[in-house]
Amino acid sequence: MSDDDDWFERALREGDGEKSDGDIDDGATDAADAADETDAPDTTDTADAEADQEHGDFPPAEPTEFDAPDVSDEPAGDNPFATDFATAFENAPDLDGFDAGAMDSNPPRDSDDFDEVFGFSGGDSSEAQSFDEEEFESDIDRIDIGIEGLDDMILGGVPRRSLMVTIGSAGTGKTTFGLQFLNEVMKDGGSGVYITLEESRRRILETAEEKGWPFGEYEAENRLAIVDLDPVEMANSLSSIRNDLPRLVDDFGADRLVLDSVSLLEMMYDHPSKRRSEVFNFARSLKDAGVTTMLTSEASQENPYASRHGIVEYLSDAVFILQYVRPDDFRETRLAIEIQKIRDANHSRETKPYELTNDGISVYQQANIF
Repeated sequence: MSDDDDWFERALREGDGEKSDGDIDDGATDAADAADETDAPDTTDTADAEADQEHGDFPPAEPTEFDAPDVSDEPAGDNPFATDFATAFENAPDLDGFDAGAMDSNPPRDSDDFDEVFGFSGGDSSEAQSFDEEEFESDIDRIDIGIEGLDDMILGGVPRRSLMVTIGSAGTGKTTFGLQFLNEVMKDGGSGVYITLEESRRRILETAEEKGWPFGEYEAENRLAIVDLDPVEMANSLSSIRNDLPRLVDDFGADRLVLDSVSLLEMMYDHPSKRRSEVFNFARSLKDAGVTTMLTSEASQENPYASRHGIVEYLSDAVFILQYVRPDDFRETRLAIEIQKIRDANHSRETKPYELTNDGISVYQQANIF
C-alpha cells in the first residue's frame, strides 16, 4: 500500500501540513469550520431508530439486502478505499438468531464469534460464584479514566484494553469526556489516537488547549495522532480501516484511542442489519488492536439510557451515561452521570451530578442530584 493511499498516514500528513502553515487568518479558520459544518451529514435518523425499536434492542440480522452509501469509482488495487460494501458485508459474521437482550447462557449456534470477542458466553455460574475476588482484582491490569470523582466510583479502575462508550445527548460533554480520557495517559508520557468524525483537527486542538491540555505539544512529540475523517469516507473504506487498524495502533504504540462519534458512522447505513454487521466488525477490530478505547455516541431520543441505534452498548465492556436531569419544579437543570456497566469491575450504581468546567469534567461523588 502506497503512502498516498494510506488513510492514517495521509491524515497525519495533512495535520503536519496545517502545522507548518504558521499563523492562519481568522477568516480562513471560520470558513474552514463553516465548510465542516456544511459537509456534516444529517444526524436525523428517526426512521431507522423506529425500525430498530420495533424489533427490539438487537434484532436478528438478515443481511440479504441493504442500502449503502455511494462508493466513489476509484480503481482497484492497493487503494484502501477500493473495498466496497458488498465485500465488507461478505466478511461480516452471521448474527442470525442472536438476542443480545436475553444474553442466554445457551447462545444460538451462530453467535459463538460474538460471544468469544465481546464476552457474552454463558459458562458455569457456580464456577463464577466461587471465584476469589481478591485474586481476581490483583490479576487484572487496570487504569483510571482521568475524571475526578468518576474514578472514585470505580473500585480498582477499568480493566486495560477495555472497549468503552460514553452515551449522551447534545451538550452533555461527550467530546470533553473523550479528550480528558486521552489526556490522562498523555500527561504521563503515553501515546494516543483521536479519530474525529464531527470536528476538524484544528477545533479539537483548540478545545483541548482551552482546558489546559497541551495536545499541540503531544502532537509535536509524535505521541498523539489526530485523525480527521469524513463519516462518508470512513463508511466507504471501513473494511480497509478495520483491517489496518491493529497494525497502525501497534506501529504508533497507542495506549488509548478515542472515536468521536460512532453515531455518525452508524447513520451512514440505512439498513439495520448492515449497520449491525459493520459496527460489530469495527468493534471487533478495536478489540483485536488491544488498545483501550473510548467511543462516544448520541443517546436515543426516546431513552436517554440507550444509544441512538441500541448497538454499541452491547458490544462495549463499559458504558457511561451522561444526561440532563430536570426537577419537577423546573428550578434548575443539572448534568448527571451514571455507570451503566463495567465488565470485570465493581462500581457505584448511583447517579451523581457533574459539571463542565474550564478544567474539564468534575463529578461530585459525595453529592446528590437534588
